[in-house]
Amino acid sequence: MQHAFLNELGDSRFPEQAAIAPRRAMVRTTSPRGTFAVTRQEWKTVIRWEHTEKRRSDLPIANRLGDWPLHTTSSATAAASRQDALPFFDGPQAWRGADMAAHTERWLEHWSDEEITEIESAVAHFEARDVDLLDMRASHYVAPQALQRVMRIRNDVLHGRGFALLRGLPVERWTIRQAAIAYWGMGLHMGEPCSQNGKGHVLGHVKNLGLDYGDAGTRGYQTNARLPFHTDGSDIVGLLCWRSGKAGGLSSLTSSTAVFNRLALRRPDLARVLMQPFCLTRWGEVPEGRKPWSEAPVFMSHGGRMIARYVRSAIHKGQDLAGVPKLTAQQIEALDMLDEITKEPDMVLDMEFLPGDIQFVCNYNVFHSRTAFEDWPETERKRHLLRLWLACDDGPDLPDVLIQNCEGQTAGGRPNGIAVPGVPFAAPLEAA
Repeated sequence: MQHAFLNELGDSRFPEQAAIAPRRAMVRTTSPRGTFAVTRQEWKTVIRWEHTEKRRSDLPIANRLGDWPLHTTSSATAAASRQDALPFFDGPQAWRGADMAAHTERWLEHWSDEEITEIESAVAHFEARDVDLLDMRASHYVAPQALQRVMRIRNDVLHGRGFALLRGLPVERWTIRQAAIAYWGMGLHMGEPCSQNGKGHVLGHVKNLGLDYGDAGTRGYQTNARLPFHTDGSDIVGLLCWRSGKAGGLSSLTSSTAVFNRLALRRPDLARVLMQPFCLTRWGEVPEGRKPWSEAPVFMSHGGRMIARYVRSAIHKGQDLAGVPKLTAQQIEALDMLDEITKEPDMVLDMEFLPGDIQFVCNYNVFHSRTAFEDWPETERKRHLLRLWLACDDGPDLPDVLIQNCEGQTAGGRPNGIAVPGVPFAAPLEAA
């Protein structure tokens, strides 16, 4: 749910004030960082959220109330103040990593024996056809109980908290083709697979190829480096762990909605900067008729949700492209503050990837990253994840600026990853 809280909102720390505030339409308060006006309901919402963020019960009651006087303001003044209001969100997308780590039952699910039997039967039936993975249709993948779970999780990912982890696929007794069939079939029921690079790969591979992340054309998933928090170019990104590394490689998630809320409370000036367009390189994978870069804000308030699109490495490498304006000092400060908040311990949820785990994430309200990892020396044991980018016709409503600046669109009007004209889709079983 979206609320509006007004400019220069500082540390709204003291919930007792919600109880003593006058029961009138608008309340004006002065904080150490400025003066602002809110409705009583908005005031209580912001206070309730910030009180959860920062416990202040250790302060004497007099200190908690003394430097925060409250008084009413006219409706005309309030209306003028509201014109440049920042949004505030307290729906299911606004979560903290510490809370999710304490309640794994909300997002971690385990396959039942019956569901695994269904999945293995569906894989065996398709494998017997001896055709390419791209020839599979959703109707070929029959696993009623397993798919009921998958579709329920899909709804949570698109319209709820924005992520889930499914654990327990017995990949240790499967070939990589069998794992790919099981995963691809689930993906076909969830959405439309999208190309993830200029080679048309709709089945991607996250694997260290020994490339230098500093090179302009290198994507982070081709290295073993730590990946900063970012989003991908589709509605949902899915990862299946085929092999885990020797050490490290934790998957890290943070709610981009909660990050925006905290940023707006702490530095509303920088929050506004991130609601203006930034230029991002297309990594040399340029669709016909497009510039080598795209333009979109990091944060876009739309349809009652905060929609996010963020790849700092793409912004950084975009600076080398002719025609891209140089970042201002304020833009750099805003990006630095954003990165700082995404790394704050209570905001981050780290999860281990075990072989057979499947993670699904909504790109619009969850930033994802990965810690650096050490690989096994044996080729057959090296860390290896299979990746899907999925477009979903019933995904969150998206702002025009995002649709117009995505790489392309599906027939249903959703972002379709990196689609280069003339490049056919491919579903390789190894990284390339």
